[in-house]
Amino acid sequence: MLAKVNSCAVVGLEGVLIEVEIDISRGLPSMTIVGLPDTAVQESRERVRAAIRNTGLPFPSDRLTINLAPADIRKAGPAYDLPIAIGLLLASEQIYGDVNKAIVMGELSLDGGVRHVSGVLSMAHLAKQAGFNTLFVPAEDAAEAALINEVTVYPINSLLELVDHLSGHKLLVPFERNYSLEAELPPFATDLAEIKGQEHVKRALEVAASGGHNMLMVGPPGSGKTLIARSMPAILPRLTLEEALDITRIYSVADQLPLGEPLVRHRPFRTPHHTVSYAGLVGGGHWPKPGEISLAHRGVLFLDELPEFGSRILETMRQPLEDKVISISRSAGSLTYPANFMLVASMNPCPCGYYGDKSKECTCSMTLINKYQKKISGPLLDRIDIHVEVPRIPFEKLSSQRLGETSAVVRERVETARQVQRERFAGTALQTNADMGPAEIRQFCPVDETSANLLKAAMRQMQLTARAYHRILKLSRTIADLSGARDIQTSHIAEAIQYRPQLRV
Repeated sequence: MLAKVNSCAVVGLEGVLIEVEIDISRGLPSMTIVGLPDTAVQESRERVRAAIRNTGLPFPSDRLTINLAPADIRKAGPAYDLPIAIGLLLASEQIYGDVNKAIVMGELSLDGGVRHVSGVLSMAHLAKQAGFNTLFVPAEDAAEAALINEVTVYPINSLLELVDHLSGHKLLVPFERNYSLEAELPPFATDLAEIKGQEHVKRALEVAASGGHNMLMVGPPGSGKTLIARSMPAILPRLTLEEALDITRIYSVADQLPLGEPLVRHRPFRTPHHTVSYAGLVGGGHWPKPGEISLAHRGVLFLDELPEFGSRILETMRQPLEDKVISISRSAGSLTYPANFMLVASMNPCPCGYYGDKSKECTCSMTLINKYQKKISGPLLDRIDIHVEVPRIPFEKLSSQRLGETSAVVRERVETARQVQRERFAGTALQTNADMGPAEIRQFCPVDETSANLLKAAMRQMQLTARAYHRILKLSRTIADLSGARDIQTSHIAEAIQYRPQLRV
């Protein structure tokens, strides 16, 4: 007897339809799984056997052949347990039911319970695209699958529940969709009002958040670089539904969705340690998974003590900073993950940290200082829009009881600037000024003659590259949006130029 059940694999971030074929024939009792399964899929034989028996149903005692088609796609993970079990019961004629328009997924426990699997959102998205109208998923993942409209989602707690549903004995109740981006803001590490002084750095942080620009802070130890960076989430704009779904798909595949939170409602803020591996930062592994730069998609990647990261790791960020995606090639194929993140980094000017400090003398030699600074390559620095110095805070400001602007006030201005950009780029794939390419810069960033002369002088005196020229224009567009100006003015160009490093930091 032959039976077929539809399931799904996840390749990169995309779901791929998998057809689980079960054939029962006469012969010695055996169970063979073919179709490029990994170890977790091979082990499903024992889980499925125990789950069927502990559910109170007889396990077929014939020769069982299970094919996971197409055979050229690697099958990984335990998500095929449930479709294999249902296929065996259909092939052995213990149950009768139409599953042709349904996709089934789930890991089985030995007692027949159905456990969580990763990548459910990508699978649900595939079901909608491929024309399937029904999804049978673990109850724990039902809320995540229900983020995709036009597909009926049935939460499954046990194999017996699905058997009763397909047999018509006790029908399951579809999961009711109930999700919203409206949620209370999480407790932030720092409010900008608590940061004393450093007004020019706060301004740079606001500009960066408004346009999605990369930012590098340079200063001595204890000047507040890390504290300022950790206040960034408090001023980032709220996610749109499209952005939230994009981020959720990444976290679902990486199996990093918080328990009970099927939808990511706040922008990511990732802070990997400088000992992070190459695969941990950019993604990879024997079967590639998203790395930190993809987990920071539409959010912030904060690299504290930038020169302490390996040179090879830092140089790999040059391509995603420009292209907003990361491509990972392996012998089995090539995968592409989104990586449209804001890079916020901090560093000391030298190993001791006090080079250029007016209050404490630097103990490093010039050779050591140059070697330390050259850990960050020129091409990588050229991709950072905002370079800002963070000086030591004087005692008078540090001891003052006066508070500055709160993060909530700054956040309102950032939201307004982002709304202007959404209207500007309506109908395109762009969302922020930092996403603009040369064609969009020409269209949206015209400058008058005075501004052009200022740019020309800056290009000549600072020896700026063509990339730096374009980044100045994009930064000027963001500054103009923050001020409510329709056109880029000379003052906006001047502020953008001052964020470029005149010398190598």
